[in-house]
Amino acid sequence: MTRLLLVAVVIFVIYLLLRSFKSKKPEVGARSVAEDMVQCAHCGVHLPKSESIEADGRHFCTAAHRDAFGG
Repeated sequence: MTRLLLVAVVIFVIYLLLRSFKSKKPEVGARSVAEDMVQCAHCGVHLPKSESIEADGRHFCTAAHRDAFGG
């Protein structure tokens, strides 16, 4: 009798796990927004526009590259 009860509990737990995996749906608000990428005028590395330093219409990855850029 205890074996039958144990088997029933195991089957029930497996059923609950399968049901929870099946019901999970991707969240609509979880999308990431793509950001424009720019290239450093000095070294050529690509980085997000929000992380770049802009000077004279050009983008740089660091202040040192901005200062070292000869034009």
